[in-house]
Parts: sequence; structure tokens; C-alpha cells
Amino acid sequence: MKKILAVLIAVAAIAAAALSAQGAVESVPSEETVRIGISKLMVHPALDSIEEGIRDYLTEHGINAEFETQTANGEVSTAISIARLFETEGKDLVIGIATPTAQALANVFQDIPVIYATVTDPESAGLAGLQNVCGTSDMVPVAAQLELIEEITGAERLGMIYTSSEANGITLMEAMQDACDETGVELVTASVSNSAEVRMAVQSIIDRVDAVYVSTDNTVISAIAAVSDVCMDSGVPLFSADTTSSFGTDVLLAGGFDYYQSGRLTGEVVERVLKGEAPEDIGTLYLENLEIYVNTDTAAALGITIPDDIMERAAYVIGGDAAEI
Repeated sequence: MKKILAVLIAVAAIAAAALSAQGAVESVPSEETVRIGISKLMVHPALDSIEEGIRDYLTEHGINAEFETQTANGEVSTAISIARLFETEGKDLVIGIATPTAQALANVFQDIPVIYATVTDPESAGLAGLQNVCGTSDMVPVAAQLELIEEITGAERLGMIYTSSEANGITLMEAMQDACDETGVELVTASVSNSAEVRMAVQSIIDRVDAVYVSTDNTVISAIAAVSDVCMDSGVPLFSADTTSSFGTDVLLAGGFDYYQSGRLTGEVVERVLKGEAPEDIGTLYLENLEIYVNTDTAAALGITIPDDIMERAAYVIGGDAAEI
């Protein structure tokens, strides 16, 4: 997997070198309708909210845009095909929602702006430092999330499913491994290559862990309902880094970003580029202000008491007669 990531980084480096030889990024029309291509890795609540936020922000700020969204259905090969389609159609600006789609766009386009939306680790993904590329990151404080899990459950063995072909999934798994090494928690992992494998992966480790953690790994998050079912059937608490996808599940606690606001931040990046700011000068904007989600019904079913200080900090309390804060 590290070899695949190295290849992606090398390709991005080659693209950057080619761009340097070509000169400046082509300017984007400021008065005419801007043709924007959006490449989305897959359909799930967080990525859909990002797209909605982008569109709303640009519309509210008077950007005359013609949008076209294509979905890769979790396939890197499809993401590459979408990038080539946008090239053929002559888009003025392209947006990649999630790491693989952003990488595909950056590898195809060197002379028009490429904006990435909520890429966890732009540097490892080969997206940082390119002349025509900029965007937003949703790198979460993994160590702080582990502290919450330990505080609530006292877990000594933590389960985590990650996607072996998704750069952000690997980055977050490695970050959690580092955090676990620091605290003495044993991390039990299982990898998947697509969402259909997620349920079986969780089942393969559920009897060996005290809690399960799901990061902002898009493939795993898209199957969060399956993870939730397995955990609840086994009486194992589930924690997530994505609040948006936790609604309607038995996730006990989530600490993540508001992905609609993430989309609006990405829309701000697009606006700045359209107004003439160079992508390389913008770089990466990082999301802030983690939101906490608590499901009190799940807590009751598992016999877990959520500390008062966490309840007071929660942006969303779900269950029983609790209302959204």
C-alpha cells in the first residue's frame, strides 16, 4: 500500500514539474458562467453535505456557475475517467471531494485550478505544493478522540477498520496506532478494499475488542450502518469521527466536523481562486471546532454512563426525549 501511495506522490511531483515548465495557471473567467466539475468519491451523508455546502456558498456569493457532479462509486479507475471527462469537456475549475478523486484530478489537470475538499492529509496524498492545487483538510485530533474513548469505556483493546487503498484511511489508522502506542492501548485492525467487505471485517475482530472506532475513512463510513449493527449485536460501543453519518445509527459517541460547513469553507476557497488568488498561495485551510454527538439510547442499552462534562459539550444529544442542543 505504501508503494501505491509512493507512486501517487511521484505522479503528483511529475505533474508539478511539468506545470513549472508550462508557466502560470490559466485564469478563470470572472464574468462569464464558470463551468465547474465536481468529482465525488461516493454517495454518503458527509460527502453529500460537502457538495451541498459548496453549491450553497457559491450561489449565495453571486458566483455564476454551471455545476456538473460525477460520482466515482468508490472506484479509483472511475475517478480517473471522471477527470478525463472533465478535461474533454473543458471545465474552468474542478473540485475533488475526498482524496482519491482529488488525486485523479490533480494528475490530469495542470493548467486549471483543482480544489480538494476535506482531504485528510494533502501532503501524503501528493496534493500539497502544486501550483494549481489547493483546498481544505479535515484532519481530526485522533489522540484526543482516543482519550474520550478511554475515559468513557476504559477500553484496553480498540478495533478499527480501514481502507487499504484509501490514503486518508491509512493515514488515520497510522495516527491511531501512534496514539495507542503512547497510551498502551492495543489497536486491533482489519483492512477492506470496498464497502461490501466492511461488515465481515468488523465481525472478524469484534470478539477481540472492547470498543470500535471509525475514522473519516470514506469507504468505511459509507457502511457505518453495518458497523453499527455488528457492534450493537455484540454489546461493543462504537465511536466515530463523523457526526454527520452517525444519525440513524447506534453510534455511541462521535467527535467530528460539520461537513456542510466544510463544504462552505471549500466554496470560500473556490471564490478566492475565481477572484484571482493563486492556488499555491492559498494552500490548505484546516477545519476547526469539533462537534460532539452522543446517543443516550445506545449508552443506556450498553450500560454506559456518559460523563457530565462531555454531555455539556455535546452539540447533538440523540435518544429518548433528548432534543438536539
